Amino acid sequence: METITAPAVATAAPTGARPSARRQLAAWLAGISLAGVTLVLACRALNTDAVTPVPQLLAFLPWLLLPAGTALLLAALARWRVGMAWGAVAVAVTAWFMQPYGAADTPSAPPVAHLRVLTSNVEFGQATEELLATIRRERPDLVFVQECDLGCGKALRDRADYPHHHIVQATGAEGSAILSRYPLKTAEGVPGTLSMPGAVVEIEGHQVRLQLAHPMPPMPGDLGIWRSELAALRDYAARDGRTPTILAGDFNASQDHAAFRRILDTGLRDSTRLAGGSRTPSWPSASAPPLGAQIDHVLVSKDFSARATRFLDLPNTDHRSLLADLTLHTPHATLHTPHAPKA
Repeated sequence: METITAPAVATAAPTGARPSARRQLAAWLAGISLAGVTLVLACRALNTDAVTPVPQLLAFLPWLLLPAGTALLLAALARWRVGMAWGAVAVAVTAWFMQPYGAADTPSAPPVAHLRVLTSNVEFGQATEELLATIRRERPDLVFVQECDLGCGKALRDRADYPHHHIVQATGAEGSAILSRYPLKTAEGVPGTLSMPGAVVEIEGHQVRLQLAHPMPPMPGDLGIWRSELAALRDYAARDGRTPTILAGDFNASQDHAAFRRILDTGLRDSTRLAGGSRTPSWPSASAPPLGAQIDHVLVSKDFSARATRFLDLPNTDHRSLLADLTLHTPHATLHTPHAPKA
């Protein structure tokens, strides 16, 4: 008796079959990454620094391109069309926010003087010797120093060879200094946890306001202090819009923080932007560049133009120093001062 074997019949998979486990995982990972990126971008768009961890992530906003791009790739692998569109939008919005913020117009008034400005955070005074060497090499006219401890203050006073200075003697990160080759008189500084002294210098017969910036960092639990000290710097900038002003230092904030943009909204300009430079990370120096955040700035009023800016690497500090070559133009107030009537 013959045994008849039925031929094997291939069974087609149902057209509505669920995606594979790998695709599901890729879609989930893409969604989680895009949710986090979107949260930060939404706060940036709404002009708020929100709460931890948003302020900390905003400092590194340009690097959101990495998780956004990775999520876009994962969505493509998962064939998740909504995720691909979401990822493309996230990449585009991040790139849009990477554009420099603030005005970049330069004054048309005649130039009065060229000056070089250096700002440097020497991390508890550890980079004092390196700062002194940089000063001797670069010969800045004005120097703003943060985290200048007692030893740093003494070294700058005795060895920096500046005829005019305003040094706040303090321990650890609280000390600071302003050095000047121009006649300088101290002025009321901005109150803060870390010292932020102020001064007024006279350059070719024109008074220029100087203010050192060093607000507290946006640490979890201390965001209120960070916001209030940046707000105090904003109030200083807005207090006198007619006198030439330089506001320089470690702001512990980037252009992606709403609290920092409010300072620029008073009319101050970022010298790096004025000089045509792009974002350049200044902290932490161990990874900057290529990774890091630009939190060290030299901001100037509309009476200044910037010829060039450079970020300098100093050993023994976690910040890069910023050197700005500026030009002071005839101040706006001088141009509009009415002439006294003739007798």
